[in-house]
This record gives sequence, structure tokens and C-alpha cells, in this order.
Amino acid sequence: MLVISDQDRATLESWTRSSTVRAGQRERALIVLSVAQGVGVSGTARALRVSRPTVIKWRERFTADGIDGLADLARSGRPKTIDDAQIIAATLDPPPESLAVTHWSTRLLGRQLGISDATVARAWRAYRVQPWRRETFKFSTDPELEA
Repeated sequence: MLVISDQDRATLESWTRSSTVRAGQRERALIVLSVAQGVGVSGTARALRVSRPTVIKWRERFTADGIDGLADLARSGRPKTIDDAQIIAATLDPPPESLAVTHWSTRLLGRQLGISDATVARAWRAYRVQPWRRETFKFSTDPELEA
């Protein structure tokens, strides 16, 4: 049986009732509370519809590190090849005349920087950059506009 301090129990119970806590964090809190009540690994897994290894993992992480053990660990993966600051700086520079556009699009800037347009869009969203919205009027560079 898992022993939980009153303070940790209060924190875990608040996570189970909160609407702003991520679903994974809520599930981990439910797992720890269930095991602490003496339900056991199999009973907790059945009740919460998770696998036994999942229950064992979070029980052991809580035992080792307490509440902090229920947080996500850093994920492995390929490091970023370009920093968001570089994307924003490139966005502020006007596009080359050869492109015949008034502002950058995610695809054009991504192609120019050698990265995906989704990476550009993610950086723009994070910093709320909208290059198509300017305070001043811009004339179109399309030669067919008057026609």
C-alpha cells in the first residue's frame, strides 16, 4: 500500500477535480490515489481502463519522487535546426523583389529558410506574428491588377 501525505493527497484530489489540468496529469493523480486506497495494481488498471504497466510506472515514480515524479520527462528527439528568433527576424525582412509578393507566407519563408512551413506557422503562432496584417496600406505587385 502506498502512503501519501495529507498535502500530497490534497494536491492530487484537486487535480482530479480541476478542468485546467491536462488529462494525463489527472489520470496519474487518479492512479496514485487509487493505489493509496489499497485497490491494488490490477483493480486500479481495470477501474481506470489503463494497463497494469502504466499503473506500476506511476506508482513507482510517485514513490521515488513524490508529486514531482508525476510530471512529464523531457522527450528525446531531433533538436531544432533553427531558432524561433531567427524565423521572426527573417519574417520582419521584406521578401525579395523576385518573389513579387508584399509579405511572407509560411510556405515562402519556409522554402527560403530551408525548413517546413509548419515550423514557420508554429513560431508565428507562438509569438502572434501576422505578416499579412500591417498598419499601413500596401499596393499589390500584381501587374494584372488594373485589368
